Amino acid sequence: MAATENGYARLDGKVAIVFGVSPNIGGTCAHFLARQGARLALCDVRREAAEEAAEFFRGRGFEAIVLVGDSSDEATAAGLVAQAVKHYGKIDIMLNLVGNQYRDEVLDFNLHDWERQLKGYLTGGMLTTKHVARSMQEHGVEGSIIHIISDAGHQGEPGNAGYSAAKGGLLNYARAAAMELARYRIRVNTVSPTFVDHLLWTYPLEWLNPRIHGPSNLSADDFIQGIPLGRFCTATDIANAVVFLASDASAFLTGVDIPLDGGARTKYWPWSPGKWSGVNTDQYVAQMKVRKYGVPVDELKKELKDDGSTGGKRTN
Repeated sequence: MAATENGYARLDGKVAIVFGVSPNIGGTCAHFLARQGARLALCDVRREAAEEAAEFFRGRGFEAIVLVGDSSDEATAAGLVAQAVKHYGKIDIMLNLVGNQYRDEVLDFNLHDWERQLKGYLTGGMLTTKHVARSMQEHGVEGSIIHIISDAGHQGEPGNAGYSAAKGGLLNYARAAAMELARYRIRVNTVSPTFVDHLLWTYPLEWLNPRIHGPSNLSADDFIQGIPLGRFCTATDIANAVVFLASDASAFLTGVDIPLDGGARTKYWPWSPGKWSGVNTDQYVAQMKVRKYGVPVDELKKELKDDGSTGGKRTN
């Protein structure tokens, strides 16, 4: 039986490579993996994001290396994996959440933005899986590969067709990969959050749908009022699921998606739970604690830049 701490199976001696390490979802997941004993290889296309995360983790006594590059480019993805293996000797855990959203209506979506989304989310997911799984197989590692998807990858979000297509494609790629890689005892699973609350403090709400008006426009209130549990998903929710999937506690799970949506996908379709509870985004934001790497920002002021940002409109 795996050793446990704080209700989680320990990850001592394991190496986790994380693609996409902003202070929100990626950084929080990396922090939770490190707290359970994993050593980290932090990959991001932005050096400042990876270095900021590494500084945070090292300051708490965790081991982390910085790797910089675009994981949707094959030579770069292979090189990032090779660097991690050269440093640590192996990779046991992979977490991928790289990509950028470009929202628009179906009738107006331009090909460049469509292809950028597919390349970032879908091609990047394929390449990271391919090269990490090769390394696991070569080193005899019975590893865990985890991709962050989205509710949009299951249902298709109006006004966000490109993102929905890319995430839906990655979801089914992960399922197929899980079947193929099972012979090597390499597990592939996914996590699908609904609207994540860091978007409320990272970007102005109008950025979420900058060009979309009419029936395809969804407000933050629309999102929260459709969630039976009455709140948004948090980066901590996602990190808890990732640690579970990375650990031996989930040793017999593969090809599985964990829905982190507060019951939104399961509810009876015409029911709007928020209509009766009266919950709205203003109330939610008023009581919300802003967090980075899963820690309240007030505790991080000396470690983060003055504006608390690492640049770029990122969803991870």
